[in-house]
Amino acid sequence: MTEAAKCVLPVANLREFFRDTLHDALQRQQVAVEDHTEHYVVNLLTLFARSEALYEQTPEGLRLKPLVTMLCEALEAPPDTPGHHRALQRLGDVSLFIAGFFARGFARKLVDIDYHIAMGGSAYRTLSHCTSHGRGRVLAGVFAELSQKFQPLVDALNEVSGVHSDRDILRLYEIWLKTGSARCYGQLMRLGVDPTNAGGTAFKH
Repeated sequence: MTEAAKCVLPVANLREFFRDTLHDALQRQQVAVEDHTEHYVVNLLTLFARSEALYEQTPEGLRLKPLVTMLCEALEAPPDTPGHHRALQRLGDVSLFIAGFFARGFARKLVDIDYHIAMGGSAYRTLSHCTSHGRGRVLAGVFAELSQKFQPLVDALNEVSGVHSDRDILRLYEIWLKTGSARCYGQLMRLGVDPTNAGGTAFKH
């Protein structure tokens, strides 16, 4: 058996896997979220594990729609309508998933992780106001917490995805500079790098 094959763990139930690994990651990151919010994120991860749910069919095949296009669709939809809510939710969901699972892939691109955090957090914040009445009150609380804790949740998803190795010191430092990630700061300190003494800006949360 190859070393790569040894690293592949069989998963009988994807939802249970995400539930357990996310819960453990949140505890290690010392991030407390409501049960409804944690359940929402688990459902999101389970859904986007299927590429056809994350990507959209185009003449060139499955593609991920740019966040700015999703934002335009939300702005063009009549305010406080199901179409408006769906567009904002899609923007928040995709931003959270991509920032959480593909942080390394932003390293050589014009759009980095901080852009996704800003777009997703803003979408969820707006959505929490739009759904704060009637039967949407529970979801309004979920969206509000997703907005308020977007960065810590991204850190937790980074851990779930295993996106970083201990050799990625420069990328960890770059993400910490852009976002103030507590997880990146902790990893850098464990690797013997104090980012506050390396010319960076100390973030306050």
